[in-house]
Amino acid sequence: MVQDAALHYLDNAATTIPSGTVIGAMTKSLEQDWANPSSLYSPGAAAEKRLAQARGVVAASLGCQPGEVFFTGCGSEGNNLAILGAVRARKGWGNRIIVSGFEHPSVAQPMAQLAREGFDVQVVNPERDGHLDVQKMLDLVDKNTILMACMAVNNETGTIVDIQTLAAGVKEKNSRTAVHVDGVQAWMRIPLNLKNVDSCTVSAHKIHGPKGVGAVYLRQRYHILPPYLGGGQESGIRPGTENLPGIIGMAVAAQEAKKTMTQRHARLTQLNRQLREGLAQIPGITLNSPPDGVAEVVNFSLGDIKSENMLHFLEQRKIYVSSGSACSKGAASHTLAAMGLDEGAIDTAIRVSFCADNTPEDVQALLEGLKEGKETLAKRRS
Repeated sequence: MVQDAALHYLDNAATTIPSGTVIGAMTKSLEQDWANPSSLYSPGAAAEKRLAQARGVVAASLGCQPGEVFFTGCGSEGNNLAILGAVRARKGWGNRIIVSGFEHPSVAQPMAQLAREGFDVQVVNPERDGHLDVQKMLDLVDKNTILMACMAVNNETGTIVDIQTLAAGVKEKNSRTAVHVDGVQAWMRIPLNLKNVDSCTVSAHKIHGPKGVGAVYLRQRYHILPPYLGGGQESGIRPGTENLPGIIGMAVAAQEAKKTMTQRHARLTQLNRQLREGLAQIPGITLNSPPDGVAEVVNFSLGDIKSENMLHFLEQRKIYVSSGSACSKGAASHTLAAMGLDEGAIDTAIRVSFCADNTPEDVQALLEGLKEGKETLAKRRS
């Protein structure tokens, strides 16, 4: 990665630093793959071939067929496309939608809009410990349920949801119900099994790929009514000339991530343990992430210092963390609120998110920064 040695970047759930291999592949593509993949002449055919190769790589990373992968501009676009497309295709026979209470804004906000339009949107909040009770969601499925939507890994706490059990249970109760999974934070971090899943979204910039490109998996013969109209690219699912350099960067990032998945998990598990043990030595800090979440994410509350003040204090020391979802731009965490945490815990929450390039030195710098920050900011407040 291209990174300042003195910088301690610990906000990888927001975005990751593009790898050198990805940057090189994208630069080459910008120079060579200039033709439109939809053009009929030979440079266009060459670009189309490269697009097909990249689609195959992303499909392999998801364990699906290339024809089930459609490229988008990002995970948020994919979520909107899958959710609105599924609802439009099924509103003639049903009205109920079930969704977890700790979804990314790109799922939560479309759901709120659908509720305003008259759909029966049932929200199941996570438990106090951060886990989601899958059975509570399944209990709500009835003959009128057109869509079940749930993320595989929560972006703020790292909670892992048992998507396999959820999807299988939905289909057992109502085989017509569409199952959508936001897989953005899960992709290449944990194995994603798409059995009984109808749609799933992923995003390149969460795995050291470029921003502005993602993909949506749509199960073969699964029917949606896409909200877009245009030139028919991506089989009409997402019209518009494909961002081929970005797509190639996404494919390269997926290949790199797949090679290092096991090794990376072991390394990040050690960093996660180091951070948790260090936080336990700092008075007043409470953990919000469950112990069995992904190794990449640790969410905790300071208890007495607002997260915004601590973020700025750490930034002065080139330590970069966040207070929650980057897409919320500092707004209070709806995930922690859904878990039932009090205002003090929410206002003082910090999210740390690792990647394979992080080191024990990054964790130590953060722990020292937190200790110093609590002491310094407490004095200023008094």
